[in-house]
Amino acid sequence: MALPNGLRRTPPAVFPPVLGLLGLGIGWRRAAEVFDLPHGLPEAFLGAVTLLAAAAIFAYGVKVALRPTAVLDDLRTLPGRAGLATMSMSVMLAAAALLPHARGLALGVLLTGLGLHLLVALGSTRAIWQTPPEGRGFTPAMHVTFVGFIVGPIAGIPLGLRPLCDVIFWYSLVAALVIWAGSLGQLLAARAPAPLRPVQAIHLAPAALLGMVAHGLGMETLALGFGAVATALWLFLVARARWLLEAGFSPFWGSLTFPMAAHAGLMLILAAHGVPGARVLGGVSLVLATLVILPVAVRILRLWLNGQLATRTNAATA
Repeated sequence: MALPNGLRRTPPAVFPPVLGLLGLGIGWRRAAEVFDLPHGLPEAFLGAVTLLAAAAIFAYGVKVALRPTAVLDDLRTLPGRAGLATMSMSVMLAAAALLPHARGLALGVLLTGLGLHLLVALGSTRAIWQTPPEGRGFTPAMHVTFVGFIVGPIAGIPLGLRPLCDVIFWYSLVAALVIWAGSLGQLLAARAPAPLRPVQAIHLAPAALLGMVAHGLGMETLALGFGAVATALWLFLVARARWLLEAGFSPFWGSLTFPMAAHAGLMLILAAHGVPGARVLGGVSLVLATLVILPVAVRILRLWLNGQLATRTNAATA
């Protein structure tokens, strides 16, 4: 039986907004605790988004099963590398979504996500090394590839994987500092080409995620420091929103989703532990993230379903 053409060309670019939706659901779960809201809606939303993530991963898996080398082709492009990294990050974050309901399943999902991310990082390293020297420079998208492991401890810490989470935290901190040093100047100097500017928002994600994990590991001073850095970047990005989005809507807008969700999540964690100002900032950040993530995700998912996302991001075909 012939498969639909869409399954033969599932684009990795569908995964950044999926990761953003998962992060948004985790954020509303935390908001339910901080603001004493009903817990049913966030859990229902997380359930639906987890199913969406599973469907997207299944669709990509069909493509890989038909032609395994399609992965190598996708890794040759920036949207492909970033998309595959956010795919494995979505698996890790799905473990956090499952944690209150099925600890054993959450552990299996987490370890699967970490293993997938290691494969993506190794494949991306190979792909970058094979590009011409002028194409090997630092980009914000490298954060999701090489720092993306930092999502793992969000579920790993409550699952009791403390030694592994310690290793992931310190490795991710070093990797984030190297990538920030190599690419943050483009954002601060406003030098990025207009079509690629939304990708600059990814700089926010490592600061917020490192803050979450530092808090979970009991490093409160570091968590507050990352909270300050993340909020400074968040305010800078909000102030430069017109510059970031000047080129108009594109699949790169998916890069806005998961960093905004991560910042809101960190602020709500700090709010739950009485950090002054974090409650208000967390609420504002979560509402803004919701207003951005939902419409961006819907537009990108529509592009996926009508076949345009694969064409616009040059996705490989099985």
